[in-house]
Amino acid sequence: MWALAWRNVWRHKARSIVTAGAVAVVVIFTLVFFSFTQATKTGMMEVLTNDFGHLQVKSARAKDAQDFDASLLRGAAELEAALLEELPGVRMARVLEVPALVSGETRSRGVLVIGLKQDPTLRERFELEYLAAGRLPSPGSLDEIALGEALARTLHLDIGDPVYVFAPGTEGWGASAYVLVGILKFPQASYEGKVAYLSLEGAQELAAPGAVTRFEVHLGAGRGVPREEEIHRVKERLTSVLGAGVSVETWREASPDLAAILDLMDPAMVVFSFFIFVLAGLLVVNTIYLGLVERIREFGVMIAVGADRWRVMRMIFAESLVLVLAGSAVGLAVSGVCIAWMSRGVAFPGLDEALAEFGLPAVLYPSVTLQQVAITMAFTIATALLAALWPAWVAGRLQPVEAMRHVA
Repeated sequence: MWALAWRNVWRHKARSIVTAGAVAVVVIFTLVFFSFTQATKTGMMEVLTNDFGHLQVKSARAKDAQDFDASLLRGAAELEAALLEELPGVRMARVLEVPALVSGETRSRGVLVIGLKQDPTLRERFELEYLAAGRLPSPGSLDEIALGEALARTLHLDIGDPVYVFAPGTEGWGASAYVLVGILKFPQASYEGKVAYLSLEGAQELAAPGAVTRFEVHLGAGRGVPREEEIHRVKERLTSVLGAGVSVETWREASPDLAAILDLMDPAMVVFSFFIFVLAGLLVVNTIYLGLVERIREFGVMIAVGADRWRVMRMIFAESLVLVLAGSAVGLAVSGVCIAWMSRGVAFPGLDEALAEFGLPAVLYPSVTLQQVAITMAFTIATALLAALWPAWVAGRLQPVEAMRHVA
């Protein structure tokens, strides 16, 4: 039956080639879009976790904190030692965020002063991505500061100028003078205009001796995000070790809005693919039905000599499957080659800042999962079966005498 179906499909080569080609284009389009959806998700997760870690260790009171003190983790050195004992060799950033007033010679502005201490690999990456001029404050320095470019421009400050920071109501000195040693450029202009960076020790001396706002834990060393199971497993270990008063959050829990957006991307793509396959299915219906009309007398003879009506209907379904699967095979091969080539990285010259505004890296690495390929093939087979449903129903209702009198 399959050989007969293949022969019948190619009776009208031009029509069949156009239809199979349309199916191939839909498969290519769907898988390439799936690959860019996957690249977008991975890229956004990488940007977020590169900046804030896969896990964050905070004060249990930080989520509902109404004042600076409630957001602090006391005894940061002991907590850090416990973290490193449980996760030896893990990369980590220590962060202390202090609301403050930053002033130049003539202007001032309320900002968030961030004390930052990073492992060497994280510091190197931070410097490479965000340092626009000068250098970062040296580890342990008490008199050096780096400002966002927009903030430095607003305060009319340049490298080497004095910068004054006031943090009233805190536990440290509460006020200090620094030398501007670096200018930082961030993708989000709004963020760039309201941040200043000190060394962790400088921020602790200013506002909270021996304390941090959070520890950012970075798992894995290569490109990509560790599996959710691994992240949750580490979270459970840290929660049991660190005890009460300390909260451990995954990147999803720390950024629920972004996590919700990422979770919606695949379902949205599946719905979009469904409508694309509906259009392809209409073309398949047209091809299969025209083939049926041209062979009504042939089907009438088959039924007259004893062919079962269900056999005739199965032939129609087989022809539809042959046509669609031939197109999908070509689509799979072409899309596989395209995705393999793009998986080395796709850049969009001139759009780096626009991509960064949406939390995307400058280079995307398209890829597809087995689940996405399975969904595409499921849509393909469903298209073939549903497209053949009406022509097969018509063929099954043919009356032999009337069919043999039919003139195409």
